[in-house]
Amino acid sequence: MLVLRLLARPMLASTYVVQGLQTLRNPEPLVPAAEPIAQPIAQRIPGMPEQTEQLVRISGGVQLVAGSLLAIGRFPRVSALAIAATLVPTTLAGHRFWEAEDEETRTQQRIQFLKNLSMLGGLLIASADTHGKPSLAWQGRHAAHQARREAALRARTACKTHKISSRLPVG
Repeated sequence: MLVLRLLARPMLASTYVVQGLQTLRNPEPLVPAAEPIAQPIAQRIPGMPEQTEQLVRISGGVQLVAGSLLAIGRFPRVSALAIAATLVPTTLAGHRFWEAEDEETRTQQRIQFLKNLSMLGGLLIASADTHGKPSLAWQGRHAAHQARREAALRARTACKTHKISSRLPVG
């Protein structure tokens, strides 16, 4: 599995690194398509800039940084989640196939929408990948289970010891 991760992560990240860099350098072409999605997001999330161009740049920056980290295997779970968080609004803004007028455009936008949906699935899988090691949640549950077993065993041992000692003659 190690070789698979070494190959798959950079492959998954490549699109986001390239697109993120391009978006940072030149966000203007994406602003009109992003407007219907960016403004509701900016209004709902405190501290987000209201300018769509800035939101597009932030999205591109997140994709560039998180994609780079995912590609080199640093913080891969967090990186995959960060990319996934940018991919949802990006997809909804850029591939609104249901609004396309002609059939050819609708088909192309649907393909791109479904491609992004597939990429989102891959990112979600990557965000859950623990390298075969148990997750922190599993480790916590396992430790609690082990502690309960240990306590029960000690209680039984103490009970048996008490029964045996109460049967012994005193003195």
